[in-house]
Amino acid sequence: MAFDLVAFVIHLVVATIVLAPVLWLAGRALVGKDKAKFTDAVWIVVLGIVIGAIFGVLNLGIVGLILQLILWLYLIKHFFDCGWLTAFVIAIVAVIIFVILAVVLGLIGFALITFI
Repeated sequence: MAFDLVAFVIHLVVATIVLAPVLWLAGRALVGKDKAKFTDAVWIVVLGIVIGAIFGVLNLGIVGLILQLILWLYLIKHFFDCGWLTAFVIAIVAVIIFVILAVVLGLIGFALITFI
């Protein structure tokens, strides 16, 4: 499978717009506003996506998935200046916030479609 640069750039922009605020909110809730800066959340998402794409191109299988998980936790740990356990909790809380946000936006979108 060839690497599509245009699709990658679109994925990077959309993922950054969607994930950075969620990660920032989770980090702010758990480590405070002094450690969890919005620009740090943007860097976490951008670096995570870029390095994840490299792992995807290398096609490392389950090892690549485990390395990506460790990488994302390390990025959270490094940029939000926290421990490994706190980084893991921030990641879990970010996933929960993302799911809640997706459900709420989906329900709003569904409600708007039914009224049209």
